[in-house]
Amino acid sequence: MPTRPRTVLFIAYPHVGLLDLTGAQTVFWAATKAMHERGLPGYERLTASLAGGLVGTAEGLVVDTQPLAEIKLAQVDTLIVPGAPEIERAVAESTELIAWIASNARRVRRTASVCSGTFLLAHAGLLEGKRAATHWAMCDMLKARFPAIEVDNNAIFVEQGAVWTSAGVSAGIDLALALVEADCGREVAMQVARELVVFLKRPGGQAQFSELLQAQAKDTSTFDELHRWLGDHLSSPALNVETMAERCHMSARHFSRLYKQKTGRTPAKAVEIFRLEAARRLLEDSARNIDVIARQCGFGDEERMRATFQRHLAISPRDYRRRFSR
Repeated sequence: MPTRPRTVLFIAYPHVGLLDLTGAQTVFWAATKAMHERGLPGYERLTASLAGGLVGTAEGLVVDTQPLAEIKLAQVDTLIVPGAPEIERAVAESTELIAWIASNARRVRRTASVCSGTFLLAHAGLLEGKRAATHWAMCDMLKARFPAIEVDNNAIFVEQGAVWTSAGVSAGIDLALALVEADCGREVAMQVARELVVFLKRPGGQAQFSELLQAQAKDTSTFDELHRWLGDHLSSPALNVETMAERCHMSARHFSRLYKQKTGRTPAKAVEIFRLEAARRLLEDSARNIDVIARQCGFGDEERMRATFQRHLAISPRDYRRRFSR
């Protein structure tokens, strides 16, 4: 354990995302409380911008900052760069800040970005040849502009040596929890998670958003009630196209055609994906026997569930539990 507080420097700039900035800050604040209870130093948290003074966030609130020129980088342990909802505008207006990051990021022990802050690190040349995460809606843009970066569309956060990147907004909290766990141990990180009433911790490789959320995000209002019903009836042996069509008051043929048109997958494939997601949640959050989970989620037995996991995730249910169980 360190004998003095670790300094975490947060970068602010005009139109920065408020939660991108304050979500991670709150984690380090709570971790400092937990460390002080143990008689140990926690974190000193600094917020700085190029010129210092008041900086307006995208949401309209204003944060007070120190000038970056006054920060003693030799004392900074971690640099965190939050994102902005209008990241293209932020990048265009932040050429001087990007140059500062490029010149100074390697002077600290580690650098991290939250959400679209990944673009600032990319423009600063910190992600060449590395795997990185960002908000799912911006992954294609990051790939197109920086082909030398291996963009992980699904990861909540990615660690690549001294550089960490994370996905959309609240994933900055997951990232900060992982940084705290690396510094202070799991017990402290768990205490922080309990205080903030969040899960400890969504593993970095876990999907950014669920299949149910994906389905709801598309033009599927016709099937919202069906999707909710599916979640409660995954174990039913009578779960087939005919049953689903009847729930929607359609013929099986019309239902199958419309469902594929609206969701991009067949009803049978949708049921398989929903069962897979339900099994993942149980493997992460419960101690139930794997064969019991397989039956409860409608796979019938562990072998069928294993085949589905291998097909979609390239991992067995047992290995998934070992890696992602909370």
